Amino acid sequence: MTEKNYLALFAKSFNWAGFFLPKNTYHDCSKLYTFCRVLDDLVDDQTSLELRSEKFNKIKEVFEKGYKEANDREKLIGQNEYDLIVKNMIIIADKNNIKKIILDDLIEGVSSDLKSKVYLRSVKDLLVYSYKVAGTVGIMMAKILNVNDTRSLKGAIDLGIAMQLTNIARDVIEDKKMNRQYIKPDFENIEATLKLADMFYESSFSSIKNIPFKYKFAIIVARRVYRQIGRKILKKGDMNNYEKAGKIYINNFGKIFQTFLSLFDLMLLYLKNIEPHQRLREHEIIGEDINLDERI
Repeated sequence: MTEKNYLALFAKSFNWAGFFLPKNTYHDCSKLYTFCRVLDDLVDDQTSLELRSEKFNKIKEVFEKGYKEANDREKLIGQNEYDLIVKNMIIIADKNNIKKIILDDLIEGVSSDLKSKVYLRSVKDLLVYSYKVAGTVGIMMAKILNVNDTRSLKGAIDLGIAMQLTNIARDVIEDKKMNRQYIKPDFENIEATLKLADMFYESSFSSIKNIPFKYKFAIIVARRVYRQIGRKILKKGDMNNYEKAGKIYINNFGKIFQTFLSLFDLMLLYLKNIEPHQRLREHEIIGEDINLDERI
């Protein structure tokens, strides 16, 4: 069965950064992204809520079965694409000591969008949701990159949350059409969300220093390119210009420029004594629902 490269097809910014990873590591990251993308696509499918829930529950069943068949992963191979995607994810989790509870958090977070209406009521709801659907991915990516330092793993959570907050700020109109409100659909709240994202981008930076050197530059590039999306949004200035702009991306020239600037970030990590900077208050808020120490 031919596997699609979802990373190359649907995640241009991440795929650009992936160019700087060793080939085998890129393939593992691609399989992780594929698993996450398939979950998202099932939830976002333009079919009835009942049918979407049925499909999502089927992939959850395959996932749970996979962990029960711990001694024979080959039993996961079935007749459809989803079986192979789940099998690849579980094998990657096994290989990189990724705890099942992290994947459970991811699945729970994505499945929370399987409602006729999604409405987050507080900053806490926003932070917990962002951890579940993206902070988890940050931990898993870090594990694939052989990161085991506790502070660096928490920095990976922060980078994942920062990117998710950027997504939420970018997709307000699109989410509104799907009856989802993660933040209020006005430019003031978009600005506030991007300010919060910036705090998480900042707190993730110092932890990159402890990532093995051969992976470091790829993470710096991904961080810088994705952060630039938020800065482009802020330049719109008001809701009218924001709506006219449509979905905001970084073009290839912009990616090249941000990659060049990433060289200075890399030097900064080594030449300047950067103090550890964690979002302790936000971690405590998330910690009211999620024990982050158990995950890392």
